[in-house]
Amino acid sequence: MLLSEFDSNKKAIINPEDLHEGVEGFPEVAVSCFARTTFERMLAMFPHEEVQRTSMANIEIPIYRLKIGDEEVAIFNSPVGASACIAILEDLIVFGMKKLVLFGTCGVLDEEIKESSIIIPISALRDEGTSFHYIAPSDEIDVNQGSIDDFTDFLKRAGISYTIGKVWTTDGIYRETIGKLRLRKQSGAICVDMECSAVAALATFRGFELCQFFYAADHLSEGNWDMRNLSNHADLDEKDKIALLALEFALSWKKG
Repeated sequence: MLLSEFDSNKKAIINPEDLHEGVEGFPEVAVSCFARTTFERMLAMFPHEEVQRTSMANIEIPIYRLKIGDEEVAIFNSPVGASACIAILEDLIVFGMKKLVLFGTCGVLDEEIKESSIIIPISALRDEGTSFHYIAPSDEIDVNQGSIDDFTDFLKRAGISYTIGKVWTTDGIYRETIGKLRLRKQSGAICVDMECSAVAALATFRGFELCQFFYAADHLSEGNWDMRNLSNHADLDEKDKIALLALEFALSWKKG
């Protein structure tokens, strides 16, 4: 299989540093989410300025410096999907990012996990293609190994409950069949997303620190799919709280 042909050579034909340069004074800690409305509301919470811009073929991604009191972080709206997300993160590494707090929705495989509740992945099932270009083939990859203690301590101090578990990362949102759902649950997955295993692989390959977490959205079951609060405009007050949580942790992690 082509995806088994992993090449550990970090020098490729086209490299992010061939297209971009470091940005003087770029914040070392970046925060990103996938939801468009949540990002816009997060951006509006604090003073900000655009410090850089990157792009893919059909979309530009502005990168902002967000000022919170005397502190600052980089903030951007990540594109959805493993390959798109990773391409943009490669650029951020060149700009100067050293730590990343990344959050977004996930589908839950257990209806007992309530809407907007926090889920922290500690491993991911690699059902996407991008991660296989960054680390050797395997069924699973560890996630958040360097940040899990800091993040859970932060949540405990804030009195916020959370669930820890395995995520199923897949490229094919319209190919999440009942058969695959059963297999992934048998493997221990409690939720599903589109980027986590690839981001974890990139963090390992490029050597930046990662804290990725989810907030629960739709419920996948062998019965009817329940969209719950998946919509960009649903449950916005709770999503604002999660965005603030991500920013607050980023600032504490920056100092750590």
